[in-house]
Amino acid sequence: MANLVNEVYADAEKGMWRDGTDRVTTAEITAMIAAGRLVVAREPDGTLVGAMQLQRLPTGEGELGMLVAHPERRGAGLGRDLIAYGESWAREQGLTTMQLELLYPNSWTHPVKKFLYDWYTRLGYQVIGTGDLADDYPDLVSRLATPCDFLIFHKAL
Repeated sequence: MANLVNEVYADAEKGMWRDGTDRVTTAEITAMIAAGRLVVAREPDGTLVGAMQLQRLPTGEGELGMLVAHPERRGAGLGRDLIAYGESWAREQGLTTMQLELLYPNSWTHPVKKFLYDWYTRLGYQVIGTGDLADDYPDLVSRLATPCDFLIFHKAL
């Protein structure tokens, strides 16, 4: 699982991280599984093709993150299906808002990040603010190769 996430993010966030930076560790994936926060998508034969982190925030929103689709499955609707699953889960929990965050370079336009920004907007998500990376994810700041913000999106469910 960690290999898939790191492979996808290495391509999707090329130029944003210092060389050799992994986006997630096996220990972090193990913790997500233990907490019941990891959703996986598999082919009928069991092959892993996608994943996302899904959780209820202490503030009452559902949150999805770390959305990945196997490179051979891009464009096949897997990401859309995972998001739909997450939104359905949140509704079943009685939640009325879904949140996601997007790491975004603040001094240049990254083509994949621009695509994701536009895609999330088409799915009904709206930017409600910009988080402070140093406050919320201090361990990431030193690993970045370029200054970034993280955009916080919400969608009413």
